[in-house]
Amino acid sequence: MNWKAARIVAAFTVLVLLHFTLRPLLGWRAGPDFLLIALLLASVRVRPGAAALIGFTLGLATDSIALTGFGSAAIAMAIIGFAAAWLKAVFFADNLALNLFFIFFGKWGFDVAYLLLEQRVRGIELVQELLLYSPLAAAVTALVGVLTLVILRPLLDPVAST
Repeated sequence: MNWKAARIVAAFTVLVLLHFTLRPLLGWRAGPDFLLIALLLASVRVRPGAAALIGFTLGLATDSIALTGFGSAAIAMAIIGFAAAWLKAVFFADNLALNLFFIFFGKWGFDVAYLLLEQRVRGIELVQELLLYSPLAAAVTALVGVLTLVILRPLLDPVAST
């Protein structure tokens, strides 16, 4: 493993640890999703099949602590990982505004897929989740994701690895 890959794996690991340690302490209704940030960080650097596998694995980690809807997060994260890796060639660049929208729509897409696959919430509650809480969580996740990218830029900078 080269030095750049090791740095990306380290950043990925820190984000996963933050998801399972810091996020429960925050207790926010629309808190940041560090797993999704980690998934998008990895997905834009690998092929779509590998990104789907990473997403599926992260989703299983999320599902392992959930009481209902086992497999919903795994499928939703696999879809988001695959889509992110596939779309990276179309519009992914080193632009913070573009990354903000990329993370926002990634998180919102994950929430939509997860809620529809889980089938726990129905009716007006589903509409409220999809149109109020999911966009709020996506906005918070996008802001934290861009802040993370700014902080990790020296670590992930492709020029610094040479």
